[in-house]
Amino acid sequence: MNVGYWHRLDNGRIQCDLCPRHCQLSEGQKGVCFVRSRANDTMVLDTYGRSSGFCVDPVEKKPLHHFLPGTPILSFGTAGCNLTCKFCQNWDISKSTQMDRLADRASPEEIARMARASGSVSVAYTYNDPVIFLEYAVDVAAACHEKGIRSVAVTAGYIDRKPAEFFFRHMDAANVDLKSFSETFYHRLCGGHLQPVLDLLQYLVHETRVWVELTTLLIPGANDSSEELDAMTQWIVQHLGTGVPLHFSAFHPDWNMRHLPPTPLATLTRACDIARNNGIHHVYAGNVRDRRWGSTYCHECDQLLIERSGYTLGAWNLDPLGRCRFCQTRCPGVFDAKPGTWGARRLPMTVPR
Repeated sequence: MNVGYWHRLDNGRIQCDLCPRHCQLSEGQKGVCFVRSRANDTMVLDTYGRSSGFCVDPVEKKPLHHFLPGTPILSFGTAGCNLTCKFCQNWDISKSTQMDRLADRASPEEIARMARASGSVSVAYTYNDPVIFLEYAVDVAAACHEKGIRSVAVTAGYIDRKPAEFFFRHMDAANVDLKSFSETFYHRLCGGHLQPVLDLLQYLVHETRVWVELTTLLIPGANDSSEELDAMTQWIVQHLGTGVPLHFSAFHPDWNMRHLPPTPLATLTRACDIARNNGIHHVYAGNVRDRRWGSTYCHECDQLLIERSGYTLGAWNLDPLGRCRFCQTRCPGVFDAKPGTWGARRLPMTVPR
């Protein structure tokens, strides 16, 4: 499919303007993402209408804890990525350069129908970064919105401003992966830069209606020092506010960082304490079962609002307006009058033919 966000250079190449990499391509070349390429003297998206698979998940798995808790979300991705993270937890999809991995062909309308049939209230663009299949994701979002189904981007936020404005205009929520608060980390371990991600976060929080949550995967010895976590969470409070939920997720050895140990629970709880002490109201520990740091508490009276055990909800103490039943303080987020009942189920789906 022919796509936008590129321009022609004087040297005969064309430059992709989707993300800060600005890949310059000769005829037949692909960008670093491997899915946007130059063919017949234009830019094309090789993965339009092709997916690595579909699955209905709990929305908490994205992770989103303040966006329609307990509801099912139809999740899918394609292939490729515009970052080169050595620790990628979905490397078999995001690092794939093999288009034959994309077994499921699905039009935007078919995905919207599948979401409706599965009972999903949202669709997540995930597994690999949706910014690289922007046109496909936007078309799916439009088809889903026609059926009252919302759209969620699970992204590293590595995208230029103009395409970001178009992409996020069609998204209802986003979980943005803030991989570190170190330019050195981004450069050496991700092949990217920190500042474009910080710029995007400020744009999303202050200039859009997208509900935003953050995730940082804590890697032992790489981005888990108390000093870095203190600086990162202070920046979040100063530039994004206290109400943006932050998830610290446990690393497991994968891709090109198999030599490191898994993240200890103590590291996650230390990070959560630092974030809370710096003023972030809602902080979570992910990829572990920990009721204290998995549940939602009122930031005013500290009463339990949403109890979680893994991806399963327990006690619910929000009123129909999303306020604490004990002190009437509004909990930031997007809530229905009642929680969903999907639980921890994972339901693989295939495109009906």
